[in-house]
Amino acid sequence: MMWTPLELDGLPWIVLATEKGVSRIIMPNETLQDWEGWIARVAPGVELIDDEQTINHTGITEWLTSYFAGEKVAFKADIPLDLIGTAFQQQVWTELGRVPYGETRTYGDVASAIGRPSAVRAVGAANGANPIPILLPCHRIIGANRKLTGFRGGLDMKRRLLDIEQIEGVSDGGHARFRF
Repeated sequence: MMWTPLELDGLPWIVLATEKGVSRIIMPNETLQDWEGWIARVAPGVELIDDEQTINHTGITEWLTSYFAGEKVAFKADIPLDLIGTAFQQQVWTELGRVPYGETRTYGDVASAIGRPSAVRAVGAANGANPIPILLPCHRIIGANRKLTGFRGGLDMKRRLLDIEQIEGVSDGGHARFRF
């Protein structure tokens, strides 16, 4: 498994990739060590290799740099991904990739879009397990009351991402304790 550190928006990020594609974006409030258990579980015995060139070749570095520069970038299907998750999670993550830049959806919207309108909580859990935040824009998913809800990077980071996209009308007061 390859990894490289990035500085985005003045903060440290880390991108992990397998030979198949990008598998995880580690946010500034996390470290590579925080994910060692996950790495050992999904790829037992794998060696971590710092390989900036290979990860840059996927296109994710350029895409993220453009995003944080305020460019209106859409999901790019040509960035190779190696998403490790259940079939349901994969379904939710695919739907996240369809949420346009500058727009939000609720957990209920996502549940309905995947044909599981009663699975709102399960969608929330899958959203929280999203391994590729920003590219698969889980930050664009908000509460039905238009309030911020949990985010692995913290609500301040979620607010920052919404501000980059100039998304308005989302209020604070969501579930800060949930750091998905």
